[in-house]
Amino acid sequence: MEPKDLVINAALSIPSAELEWRAVRSGGPGGQNVNKVATKVLLLFDPDSSSLSPSVRERLRRLAANRLAADGRIAISCETTRSQAKNLSLARELLAELIRSSLVVPKRRKKTRPSAAVKRARVDQKRKTAAKKQTRAKPNWD
Repeated sequence: MEPKDLVINAALSIPSAELEWRAVRSGGPGGQNVNKVATKVLLLFDPDSSSLSPSVRERLRRLAANRLAADGRIAISCETTRSQAKNLSLARELLAELIRSSLVVPKRRKKTRPSAAVKRARVDQKRKTAAKKQTRAKPNWD
């Protein structure tokens, strides 16, 4: 079963040659099926040798930091269903979603300062709180 290219959006698709996948035995309960059939899918993708732009690669590495293997490849495993084909399509869709989210360039934060009115209100509130707590203090009879 040779997978097709991974379509990210209308302008971008990842060639199937850049994706590597393996089927391994799934853990957990399942009786004889678990022992006989390799349904768990491990999908590997190397962003460094891909056709993605350097900025997208960097954002993708940051987004998939907990999925990065020691060799720098992104490893996605899926054992949700008992079907190898379904697990492979789920893993491919998860990778596509990761790449789609890395395509979005985050907005730069504009530095702002609190207005004078906000500063004044904060100081007034602090004074009121201090005065309220001052009335709770034990009287000093000296």
